[in-house]
Amino acid sequence: MSERNAYILGTDHDELFRLGIQHQVWSTETNKGWSLAGFTAGQTLLDLGCGPGFCTKELALITGTSGKVIGVDKSETYIHFLSKITQQFGLNINAVLTDFDSMELQPNSIDGGYCRWAMAWISNPKDVIAKVYEAMKPGGRFVFHEYFHWMTHQTIPSFNSLTKAIQECYNSFQSFEGDINVGRDLPKICTDLGFKIFSTRPLAKTARPHELTWQWPKTFYQTYFPKLVELNKLTKSEADSALLELSKLEEQPEALLCCPMMIEIIVEK
Repeated sequence: MSERNAYILGTDHDELFRLGIQHQVWSTETNKGWSLAGFTAGQTLLDLGCGPGFCTKELALITGTSGKVIGVDKSETYIHFLSKITQQFGLNINAVLTDFDSMELQPNSIDGGYCRWAMAWISNPKDVIAKVYEAMKPGGRFVFHEYFHWMTHQTIPSFNSLTKAIQECYNSFQSFEGDINVGRDLPKICTDLGFKIFSTRPLAKTARPHELTWQWPKTFYQTYFPKLVELNKLTKSEADSALLELSKLEEQPEALLCCPMMIEIIVEK
């Protein structure tokens, strides 16, 4: 797979910056999930679809010098970035360049793991989760953060071009592998494989223009609306109009942006 196609949003510096903002926005919820799962020093944890490793680094600080984190991703750019972080901070991270189909995990070798927005983009989540199940030790817990209902995504007040562009984002996802709302299916997939559901939690966010959370959808729009033009889902004029309406929305202090609804699912072997 070419680096250009490794992720629908690419792996360039602009996307790296967007992922950094995204990580900051979701860091509180992420750490709460890890705490609920009981992640601690000395464990071996899997970061499935680790990207550039923002979460991998934090997991490695949790597991400490006596533990280890295995970061798995199909982007050579991101694995190279994670390797540099590992060296810079002296962390015990094994950065593995592979796609999920080729991923090899040792049976009964990991104490837990984490996956955020990776199952939504693949056609065979059950096959991948089956590999994770075999690799986990009895009693180990795995945390999933995935979309539950992407089209809760809307703005108040609404603007015609911006609303259309958001809808076309969702429509475009249908042409990719996987199901953007895979969070609905994960409980059954996991229990069919033998996992027990430890806990579930809805993850919903609204944002106002002055808040950091606002930057999460904003940077997504700035990156993805032009890609919708490339996909012939929007004209350039429509994409430009949507971004102009976003600027108008930001000028209204009472404006609200409802982010796509997520779900946290923690499973136990």
